[in-house]
Amino acid sequence: MRTFTTRLLVPGLATLALAATGCSSTGHSSAAQPGSTATTAAAADDTQRLDVAAAPQEASAPTAVARTRTGKGRPEKSSLKVASYDKTSRRAVISAAPQRHTTAPSHSPAPDKPVAVGDVIASAPAPGAPNGLLAKVTEVVGKTASGTEVKTASTTLASVLKDDKADGKVPVDPSSVKVEPLMKGVTFSWAKSKGLNFGPKGAKLPLGNLRLDVNAAVDTAKDAPASAGASVSGFVQLAPEVEFSYDGSSGGFGPRSAFLGMSGDWSSQWALKGRAAASTGAPKRIPFAKLHSTPVIQVGPVPVVVNLDLTCYVQVEADGHVTLDVQQDVKGDFRVGGSYASGKGWTPVSTSAVHSSPVTATVAAAGRVKGALGAEASVGLYGAVGVSADFAPYLRGEADAKATASTDGKASVSGAWAVYGGFDLSGQLHFQLSLFGTPVIERRIPLGALHREWPLASGHAES
Repeated sequence: MRTFTTRLLVPGLATLALAATGCSSTGHSSAAQPGSTATTAAAADDTQRLDVAAAPQEASAPTAVARTRTGKGRPEKSSLKVASYDKTSRRAVISAAPQRHTTAPSHSPAPDKPVAVGDVIASAPAPGAPNGLLAKVTEVVGKTASGTEVKTASTTLASVLKDDKADGKVPVDPSSVKVEPLMKGVTFSWAKSKGLNFGPKGAKLPLGNLRLDVNAAVDTAKDAPASAGASVSGFVQLAPEVEFSYDGSSGGFGPRSAFLGMSGDWSSQWALKGRAAASTGAPKRIPFAKLHSTPVIQVGPVPVVVNLDLTCYVQVEADGHVTLDVQQDVKGDFRVGGSYASGKGWTPVSTSAVHSSPVTATVAAAGRVKGALGAEASVGLYGAVGVSADFAPYLRGEADAKATASTDGKASVSGAWAVYGGFDLSGQLHFQLSLFGTPVIERRIPLGALHREWPLASGHAES
């Protein structure tokens, strides 16, 4: 399976804009290895190049906080923490992080000076801020029992990262993904580098992969016999990664370039059987699981909180006349996101290499049917959606039967059937990508409706 050299966070979250066309962003060259310590390196133009790595996830690790004092200078790791935050009033309580007792040499930063007006605080998820906090202190209210209460206002990554550069990708830890089954028959499996969790029936998953299995009934045509009961079964398996890049060396307002997206490997195998029908005559979408993850990527000293959401669904569109028995394997890789360049604005990015092969394919009677096992996904920063996409690999079957009779009593029946595989892609960029410090997107930019289809199997019969 081909893997992009620049893969970034969403099915899938959402599994996602897997299309073979679209714009691609500039190449990424300085990715940090997962779990490595984020460091900085001086560049020739006096900017810093910040490594991008996964933030520590151990329960004993303190909440990561970065601070830019009074809006000046470079971001630095802070010993402060966000003790609480009220989203409605935008008030936060800032306190000193508790010191951990250890016999090993301490590498924690020295105690910080009290928080002041103009400080920019970037925090990993904290009480009252489950999606992290990126805010500027506008007023110091006073001391409380928990720390210093301050008023804050929204700000951007440009106010923290300044003219520095960052570029990298971080795998999403599948064990951190929260899954909400929406119907019976859904199971979730995962595998990570520090331990294995086995898939259904003892199947061992590749490291870094998560997998959803579904086995659900779908509506059957009213006049269909009991033997034509319809069902969808199979699995979706993916290894998502978050891609993040930032170049603030423009010398003006906002960054020179930026990118946020998700990429990874995708595979699925699923079957559609029986005489399915959409109850309303229109495509019927049946969500079967929601996935959510809030990975924290460490950009130098700055914790950047990425929110990934994915809704996996089954969609059936049929006239109730075709009895179908099709199973398909889909494999490939994907990359979806938004790319920004100064003077050009935001551009959608969607690329993939997807291929499929039928395992079984038969169609009986006349009519049509189309079934998809897809995902709606979104990726954003600090709780705001930046990019959304809907990727739906599908199977489509159609059959045509013709009967003839003559005056001598002879009759004949001829028919033809065909099965096709394909995928549909749609999505859009959202104005919340202005969190990078770029101009606000006044309208949502569509990824573009992409469609590809290929023949899987066909047949012809006469009697």
